[in-house]
Amino acid sequence: MTDVGTSSAPGGGPTSTAPGGGPTGSAPGGRPTGSAPGGEAGAEVRQVARVILLDPHDRILLMHGHEPDDPTDTWWFTPGGGLEGDETREQAALRELAEETGLTDVELGPVLWQRHCSFPFAGRQWHQDEWYYLARTRDDTGPVPGPQALTELETRSLSGLRWWTSAELSVAHETVYPIRLAELLRTLLDEGPPRTPVVLAPEIVQGAPATGAQ
Repeated sequence: MTDVGTSSAPGGGPTSTAPGGGPTGSAPGGRPTGSAPGGEAGAEVRQVARVILLDPHDRILLMHGHEPDDPTDTWWFTPGGGLEGDETREQAALRELAEETGLTDVELGPVLWQRHCSFPFAGRQWHQDEWYYLARTRDDTGPVPGPQALTELETRSLSGLRWWTSAELSVAHETVYPIRLAELLRTLLDEGPPRTPVVLAPEIVQGAPATGAQ
């Protein structure tokens, strides 16, 4: 595994309670898309674009996140975040990738997977409709540049980036989102992108927002 951030090596970190890896990108909320998963009628659902970024060796780039007020509550997740303004999902995927990793020389491919998730993070419950795009980078000659334009919340909840091989991901003891990422990546590498996006099972974790959280 190639370390391109400041996070610790895999070794059995605590199970996280934020299946979305924490919200990244635009200000919380995004665009409403109907009722939130999990039965919360009227709750706002964030439209999110995420990126399955592979290098020429088929390694996947993941970000290391944690609860802003609890650095021991950690997980790994894919780059991406909420749509801003009138952005398309494709535009949001490329913008978020550039902001969070500094990588711009990438080829964006098709949507691989779609999922709904709901999770407590930073004192509130988040509801997200996520699309996962395949992307490729041809550059494997040096380290990933690193974050270029993080929000205040991202700065407090991100601790690094790593390239993972499929084999490393399959035996990792740390929490990774989406929860079936190792299996999904192996299938992608063996069979190629699906003809139509695969709809993943919702990941719902209920939590009580902190007093005063919006």
